[in-house]
Amino acid sequence: MTWHDSRDIGEQLFEKFGKLNPLTVRFTDLHKHVLALDGFEGKPEASNEKLLEAIQMAWYEEWEDEYGE
Repeated sequence: MTWHDSRDIGEQLFEKFGKLNPLTVRFTDLHKHVLALDGFEGKPEASNEKLLEAIQMAWYEEWEDEYGE
């Protein structure tokens, strides 16, 4: 996986963090969480705000399906 695999990353983050609302996660923390995922091969400096936002939204969609109101 790389930074452009937002759907796959979002799914893995949801599996790892469960009930944590992704919209409460700062981008600096999100960056760290993504780098720590098994199978992630992207370079830390290759991310940007647009990519992190896409990842956060993919994660949020997974979270909302399970826990949203």
